[in-house]
Amino acid sequence: MKIKVFDNYEELSKNAALEIINQVKSNPESVIGFATGSSPMGLYNELINDYKLNNTSYRNILSFNLDEYFGIDRNHSQSYYHFMHTNLFKHIDIDDKNVNIPSGYTNNVKLECEAYNKKLDKNPIDVQILGIGRNGHIGFNEPGTKFDSVTHQVELDENTRIDNARFFSSLEEVPTQAVTMGIKNILNSKKVILIASGENKADAVYSMINGPVDQSCPASALQMHDNVVVFLDKFAAKKLKKA
Repeated sequence: MKIKVFDNYEELSKNAALEIINQVKSNPESVIGFATGSSPMGLYNELINDYKLNNTSYRNILSFNLDEYFGIDRNHSQSYYHFMHTNLFKHIDIDDKNVNIPSGYTNNVKLECEAYNKKLDKNPIDVQILGIGRNGHIGFNEPGTKFDSVTHQVELDENTRIDNARFFSSLEEVPTQAVTMGIKNILNSKKVILIASGENKADAVYSMINGPVDQSCPASALQMHDNVVVFLDKFAAKKLKKA
């Protein structure tokens, strides 16, 4: 696990974006795993800027998103389908037929998960982007999730819902469930880049890197992967100095 610490979120984002840009330039048919939330926003802005300046093409890449809320359709303002198109996809030349996001608005979530797992098995992810929750979750794999889990429906931890409530009008509007890639899916990626910023992520980052590999911190599973790069600002890295 490589740890890279930067003075601020802007520098972190620029350097993390280079991982994706270089991957796409070296292999225009790369399979990229995308994440949502505030952590990768700076990275996505950098990808958009690079696309405008340098015409880095995403036309032939395949994209797979980590997760989606359950119970809201993709046109909802807080769906992750909407998030990805608003914050990245509509600003670059990605082909929409190559975009894969699990559906959280389905009558048969089991079949949806099985179909997503089959797609992932056929298209191994070259680079998976991750954030990390305050409780150590990656994707929506909450504490207690088995490390051999694949795409599945989950009950969201109350702390996760509270953290995400800022995107909704109230906590009551935040979905209680989601569909997420499992930890095994994430570990099957050839490379993982994880982004964390802010002092509120410091405990989770410390547990991920220095704690035991344990289901109480899902992100600790990344210690078992041989190609992980962690991008931190100095605030998220604060507790590492005490290691």
